[in-house]
Amino acid sequence: MARASREKSRPSIFWLLASIVVPLYGWFARIRIVGGEKLPRDGAYVMAPNHHSEIDPLTLAVSVWRLGRAPRFLAKESLFRVPVLGAALRATKMIPVARGGRGADALKQAEILVENRTGVIVYPEGTLTREPDLWPMRGKSGAVRIAMAGGLPVIPVAHWGEQQILPRYGKLRFFPPRRRVSVLIGDPIDLSDLRPGGDRDPKAERAAYDAATERVMLAITELLEQVRGEKAPAELWDPTTHGQNETGRL
Repeated sequence: MARASREKSRPSIFWLLASIVVPLYGWFARIRIVGGEKLPRDGAYVMAPNHHSEIDPLTLAVSVWRLGRAPRFLAKESLFRVPVLGAALRATKMIPVARGGRGADALKQAEILVENRTGVIVYPEGTLTREPDLWPMRGKSGAVRIAMAGGLPVIPVAHWGEQQILPRYGKLRFFPPRRRVSVLIGDPIDLSDLRPGGDRDPKAERAAYDAATERVMLAITELLEQVRGEKAPAELWDPTTHGQNETGRL
């Protein structure tokens, strides 16, 4: 068991949530974490995982909690205005994201993370992968924009096994219980050479974010190859070239 950070050891709503979620998810999954020491024990960070099952956010939340940090995700800004739910999101310091937000939004999110010394879990793919064999697909720039805006470390993560519990767009399988789920945490990704400067033009800035996103997605894919013991396709799946829209559906 990892040493708890200050954000986990202080009384909070996370204690209540963990007392419910951790044992409940323990019925479905037996999580094995490798590389847990690579998750910062204090301070802000951006965790970037693959996404192949609707249930895998629970894997990440439980894993981060077990490693001594409080799990946080991006949440739509509109949800913060919903009674009760909004209060819970604010109490747990989830990170608001505005629809269509870009640079200014990323800077605001980075400032929140730095100020609160917390981390955030951001799926670079933005949705469930549509790659036929569940390999990562082409990423979006949200995760790297936040990290680069605040000079934060990007922690790549690969996880595998949830498809046995809840297949992509499938039905939840209650039996057999405690199926093995593997989580592999990689070394922080250095993006310092790609951080846009104040004199960069929009095209150069866009190229920097694209290069950073590709670097992150390749790191995640390499980790997943280790977890699965298989070789990924040579190129990342691009849904736009396979007749799929932004949600990944045909």
